[in-house]
Amino acid sequence: MDRRELIQAAGAAALTGLSSPALWAQNPVTRIVVPFAAGGPIDVTARILAELVREELGGPVIVENRPGGGGNIGMSAVARAAPDGLTLGIATTASHGINPWLFNNLPYDPVKDFAPVTLMLRVPNVLVMNAETADRLNIRSVNDLIRHARANPGRLNYGSGGVGSAGHLAGELFKRQTGTFIVHIPYNGGNPAQLALVSGQVDFNFDNLATAAANIQAGRLRALAVTTAERSPLMPDVPTVAEALPGFEIDTWWGLVVPAGTPSARVDQLNQVFTTALRSDEARTRFAALMAQPAPTTPAAFGEFLARERTKFEQAVRISGATPS
Repeated sequence: MDRRELIQAAGAAALTGLSSPALWAQNPVTRIVVPFAAGGPIDVTARILAELVREELGGPVIVENRPGGGGNIGMSAVARAAPDGLTLGIATTASHGINPWLFNNLPYDPVKDFAPVTLMLRVPNVLVMNAETADRLNIRSVNDLIRHARANPGRLNYGSGGVGSAGHLAGELFKRQTGTFIVHIPYNGGNPAQLALVSGQVDFNFDNLATAAANIQAGRLRALAVTTAERSPLMPDVPTVAEALPGFEIDTWWGLVVPAGTPSARVDQLNQVFTTALRSDEARTRFAALMAQPAPTTPAAFGEFLARERTKFEQAVRISGATPS
């Protein structure tokens, strides 16, 4: 029996018959690995959640930032961690949806190396247009944008945080579904792409609502539609892209996973603690300020969600023409 099997067997034995928060009383530290730098929305929400579950977990909960490789470095560290339930990682749209199709030598297997715990949050993406450009071209809806793009092939452009980013893939899916020719302009990250949009260097972007909201509220950007299947309660007056293009759906999400081999009883306990926190009024209030919607699930439901996202982004990457590196 190897080290991982020994840890799993010991963990399973320790969990037998236990269902109270005291289960974690003997554990020194729980860590949540965030595969991105400190200060971003994923990091901020991880720290909020760590505060909310500390008492239930019976000890310190540390958020550890392991940025790099579009999330690959952090998730690789989680995959290699002991499967004892003390290390969780935040799986994201990039790490578990997009990267499997963008990297030839991914340092982890998104299916075999992890056990899902729960979907954590979903943040709508939003189709935003430079407000002055929208006024000049008389574009006030998705249908207006489609009509203008079809009548003026190659005259519109959109920005993104880089080739293979969620914004790029959303743009290419939009072009495919509308039969339009729109020029893609990649930038080195989401912030430069948004600055280019605000300054009028590009016409529109598919951006994260959490980062675009301030410029929308200030009137510098016009929100034409959100990209979720249903309207967002955060911006209920903004229609969905799917209202003009049935079936169009692409948003930003992140959730909690543990290393494969973590005892199922431990996974269930973690799910109970974290989903209870996500359903709390405090979580909803604090996450709403970040334009993020709690989306707790069972481990099985999160696993099914991850499988659907891999399939969707495999198609999106192929359509985009982005090549694996």
